[in-house]
Amino acid sequence: MDKQKNNEKKSAPILIQMGIFACVLFVSSLISPLFPANFPVPTPVIGLVLLYLLLTFHIVKLEWVDNFGGFMISLIGFLFVPSGVSLASSLDIMKSEGLQIVSVVIISTVLMLVVTAYTAWILISLRNKISKRPSETPEEKENELKRSVN
Repeated sequence: MDKQKNNEKKSAPILIQMGIFACVLFVSSLISPLFPANFPVPTPVIGLVLLYLLLTFHIVKLEWVDNFGGFMISLIGFLFVPSGVSLASSLDIMKSEGLQIVSVVIISTVLMLVVTAYTAWILISLRNKISKRPSETPEEKENELKRSVN
């Protein structure tokens, strides 16, 4: 029983987690004006990248931000209410430009999916070339598993 308690990772107090998010957002707000005017990057986007880097390099542990991050994700629907209200207030624009807006959203979504798929395919191919171990077919994996069992 004691081993299970030791294996469980203890999360940071919620105020510490909020402080980590606040610090990341503060540093992001300092970095954001450094970008050129013709390439503005929103502060929250910089914060996401910064938090990702902190988590990747194990400067911040996932347990330190997990609970508050989950709480913020649970609020995401509520956080989009203002944009929905502003969309509803501009229905006259939707009447005149609605087809163009929907077309742009659909085309950009498909384009994003295609670019993501090809980027993942290229990165996987590069990883396989670098490791000099081509990806195995399911049959090869099954044969290797059978050999390891015998």
